[in-house]
Amino acid sequence: MSRDLAQSVSDPANAVFLLCRVSRVYDGVPPPIAGQATLLRLRQKQISGESNNMSNHKKTVFPTLWNNTRAAFSFLAPATVALALIGIFPTVFALVNSFRQYNLARPKDPTPFIGFDNYLNVLNDASFWAALGRTGLFLVTVVPIQLALGLIIALMLHKPGLSGFKLLARMSLVIPLATAPAVAGLIGRLIFNRDFGVANALLAMLNAGPVEWLGDTTNAFIAVALMDIWQWTPFCALVLLAGLTMVPNEIEEAARLETRSRWQIVRYVQLPFLLPSATVILILRTADILKMFDTVFTMTRGGPGAATELVSVYIQRVGFRVFDQGVASAQAILMLILTIVLARLYIKFVYREI
Repeated sequence: MSRDLAQSVSDPANAVFLLCRVSRVYDGVPPPIAGQATLLRLRQKQISGESNNMSNHKKTVFPTLWNNTRAAFSFLAPATVALALIGIFPTVFALVNSFRQYNLARPKDPTPFIGFDNYLNVLNDASFWAALGRTGLFLVTVVPIQLALGLIIALMLHKPGLSGFKLLARMSLVIPLATAPAVAGLIGRLIFNRDFGVANALLAMLNAGPVEWLGDTTNAFIAVALMDIWQWTPFCALVLLAGLTMVPNEIEEAARLETRSRWQIVRYVQLPFLLPSATVILILRTADILKMFDTVFTMTRGGPGAATELVSVYIQRVGFRVFDQGVASAQAILMLILTIVLARLYIKFVYREI
């Protein structure tokens, strides 16, 4: 009650009203009309002051918000422009070309609209389906190995202790990721060279004969797969290691008290928390393999024959050797659609929230 009285007295209008009430309380007479008029004027001034304060507040806040928004857009503008030039514009350009007859060898010729003819040609192209099949085989070969090796490395780095060793191991994992795909292809070409490659040198130490790595259809496919595993297994390990940090320590400690089996802890405690990380890996690696070009082209150029001609290498051959940009654009758009469909399937069947 005293608090309410103090708040009332702090208001000038209420103070005048209370004084009037106190002066007349013993007489049983209401406040005079003059006091009521004074009360009304003070209340009007108070309302006017609050309105002015609100107006000043708006004048202060809105320019500040505008300046902050303008600063944010100015920081985002370079990245937005780069994204539009590098990603959005080529995609739109390819989409438009996929509905036109466009030959790169004759750029001055008209490019008539031909509807879905390019897409029908792609769907009836046996070579395209063969390249897509090789890409699918490559995907189901390397990604499970990368996930398994990455999980083993992540579990080793997640163990307590040996902080210095784990720091060195994490630094070493960054080296393959920092290697450009074209450079990785050149490294693979040197490693698997028949005459002076490191792979055959190691086989010679084991009294095994030299292997024709890049000249044999099966061995060339294996060599490209090994280079991809070397380069992207560290990525899987780092992503899974980040996922392991999401497992609460209390749950892990309770699981260790319940069972001594390391596999039981991994299977029932840690793996459920790794499903979001595994989904991210599957989506990114699938997209990478569907557009994988640099490593394959620098190592084998799609050979021998078409043994390592993945779908991206085949699209490059159609677009820049046959010069049929319309068909190549249609193939690229179909690969984009396939990537989106596979990503949705991964999210539906693999992703789980804990």
